[in-house]
Amino acid sequence: MPDLNKAFTSNSFYEFLRLGRLMGTKCSNCSDLSIRPRPICFKCHSQSLEWTPFIGFGSLSTYTIIAIPPTIMANRGYGRSNPYCSGIITLEEGPRVSGFISGVDCHNPNSIEVGMLLKIDFSKMWDESPTIMFIPR
Repeated sequence: MPDLNKAFTSNSFYEFLRLGRLMGTKCSNCSDLSIRPRPICFKCHSQSLEWTPFIGFGSLSTYTIIAIPPTIMANRGYGRSNPYCSGIITLEEGPRVSGFISGVDCHNPNSIEVGMLLKIDFSKMWDESPTIMFIPR
């Protein structure tokens, strides 16, 4: 079980990802859920928050195929001949999160459908910088 007493920071969020847990916050005052690790509720401004697990299932809301990557992605082998997909996923619990979409044909964007069901894949994350990766369900 992860340490739920961690501060509501990006570092804590990434530590949870490294442990194979997608965690967000739940406001004890208004019950708002957020994937963003902030020490204050965006909805009611309460500071009464707690870490809460997200199951990691969702649907693709929008996406883009990136063929001219930033340097960090080019160093990982992505580029014109090896594009990658990035998207916004609406989690089953409600919040939206950005992430990479693996296991799709980036050379054929018409095969990727808005609304397709996805699940988080912790095995595909990069150790040096945990990034949320999703694959089709």
